[in-house]
Order: sequence, then structure tokens, then C-alpha cells
Amino acid sequence: MSTFIDKNKDLKLIEVFPGITGHLVHTEACTIGDFYLKAGTELPVHQHPHEQTSTILEGDFEFTVDGTKRICRAGDVAVMGSNVPHSGIALTDCRIIDVFHPVREDYRALATKK
Repeated sequence: MSTFIDKNKDLKLIEVFPGITGHLVHTEACTIGDFYLKAGTELPVHQHPHEQTSTILEGDFEFTVDGTKRICRAGDVAVMGSNVPHSGIALTDCRIIDVFHPVREDYRALATKK
């Protein structure tokens, strides 16, 4: 699959969690989310079978990954392996690119929901 996407024109803005909205792109192997998080948004501790990388584009986000806490800023990347517990809080408004492997079918369902 090869294509070009204008995310603002071709993709709908989706709320994946209260305080987190974004655009989702799905390939055969992964899901990419371009997310905007409102300051104060808290993600409770969770885990999933997907590997995840989170690249901070804007803002300050406090990650806790497998018990280790770190404040991440623009340019920082957090890497979570499959089933590793993680949580976080947006200390400021943030923009984060998340990549999940394999595809997040729950996010695909949100993206195709009418």
C-alpha cells in the first residue's frame, strides 16, 4: 500500500480518550496517531499487546514507563514494549505522534465509525 494523505482533509478528527484528539493512519502493519492532548489530561496505568513509540512534538508530557518516570519534551521519544505498563499526564498542551505495532484495531474501528 502506497498513498499520500492530507490528514486535515482526508481523515476525521477523533477523540480516542477524554482530552486526547487526533488523526489516525493505519497501514497493514501499524497505526500512527497524530494526537493533541489538553493540559491536565491523565492517562491511567494501562498496557496493551502493541509496541508503542511516542514522539513529543510540542509540550511537556510526564511518562511513567514500567515504573520509571520522566518528563518528556519536544524531540524526546518514549518506547514501550508489548504489554509494558505505562501512564502519563500532559503537563502542558501537547502534540504527540504515537506509532503502534501491530495495528490498533480498536482505533481502526473508531476511525471508520460513522
